[in-house]
Amino acid sequence: MSENFELDTDDLKRRMDGALANLKTEFASLRTGRASGSMLEPVMVDAYGSMTPINQVGTVNVPEPRMVTINVWDKGLVNKVEKAIRESGLGINPQLNGTIIMLPIPELNEERRRELTKVAGQYTEHARVSIRNVRRDGMDQIKKAKADGMSEDDQKFWETEVQELTDKMIKVIDDALETKQAEIMQV
Repeated sequence: MSENFELDTDDLKRRMDGALANLKTEFASLRTGRASGSMLEPVMVDAYGSMTPINQVGTVNVPEPRMVTINVWDKGLVNKVEKAIRESGLGINPQLNGTIIMLPIPELNEERRRELTKVAGQYTEHARVSIRNVRRDGMDQIKKAKADGMSEDDQKFWETEVQELTDKMIKVIDDALETKQAEIMQV
């Protein structure tokens, strides 16, 4: 069995890519001082008896760099959408105009920018931990195959493959953090 051992590196890479995709989603929810429709993705509205994403109860637009508008399709949901935004912790004060909710994005002060870079760092650390967990799973598979009689050369080869994949993904994550922190600190 061990002679034909083939570690599924595609599966490991897919799982690491999932951690990276999750990190990018979390980064998108961080406010950078510029308006973005993606900052509303984590906000859920109690609509028709279930929690629904905002983009499924109205049209989200960014008409100018410091403004997001939501054109709510059902008049009866306008107040629920407004309440969901107020309670989301985004720090945005919605303004009603009929069925359109306007979200002026305030300028970030220096202290808030520093807090956001720390939050981005925490998100990045979670992603690194996820990548390391995938690495550990791969190494465990290699150890099991070694116990089943895999040669030491094969063991070293597969361990090097897994480590190189891990190092590459950690670098991608660190680069993403650098980019996001620069974006947040940009005035």
